[in-house]
Amino acid sequence: MDYTRQQFERLYKDNYKQMYRLAYSVLTDADEARDAVSQVFTQIWHSKPQISEATVRGYLLVATKNQSLHILRQRKLRLELERQLHEEQEEAENNEREELLEELKQVIEDNLTPQDKKILNLHYEEEMTYGETAEALGISSSAVNKHITNSLFKIRQNLKIAK
Repeated sequence: MDYTRQQFERLYKDNYKQMYRLAYSVLTDADEARDAVSQVFTQIWHSKPQISEATVRGYLLVATKNQSLHILRQRKLRLELERQLHEEQEEAENNEREELLEELKQVIEDNLTPQDKKILNLHYEEEMTYGETAEALGISSSAVNKHITNSLFKIRQNLKIAK
């Protein structure tokens, strides 16, 4: 099939709509359907397959269906790869979070007094206010503030976290 430019344009105009409808019915995406039809015409222009005039329409439709199915496989593969990448990133983030949490626990254990630990626990874990923490421990709110400030400073120093 060695078309002149005018013959190829006629082939394109005569078959594009039907090929597009077929591609769209398979892909359900207008851009991908246009891409599929364009790919078929590009392949025909470059490979110049020997097809009779009687079978050219059927050839174009089969080629369009095959190209559409190829695009579907690529889409499915891309989605699967994106899902796997997302899972790997989540797993890495979870591992990093766990390591940091373990390091934080160790820094607290090694560098804070029992009173500091108790105050941090009440304030951050039990979600008590400074006033509630002070009342529970029988100390002033300013003492709670001082303990928390000093404790956080020690943690930052030992974790090497910049302010």
